[in-house]
Amino acid sequence: MQRNKVHHVYTVERVARDLGVSEALIQELTLGLEPEDGVIWVYGANDDEGILAFIDEGIEEVELLLEEYHRVSPSKT
Repeated sequence: MQRNKVHHVYTVERVARDLGVSEALIQELTLGLEPEDGVIWVYGANDDEGILAFIDEGIEEVELLLEEYHRVSPSKT
């Protein structure tokens, strides 16, 4: 039986801080990503909207998307 080996996730706030970009930019760039890309939503007991979060592979995907974004729009951050 295969088991999910994900044992930690990083919130969009943490990823934005670590990569030096805004949360809004990350959310915009990752709109089309799916769980297979390393993106998940985390919900708390009183949280109907959820928090965008990433596993390690998702952060790698964000980094690739940021590279492309900066290549196409070098003046934007």
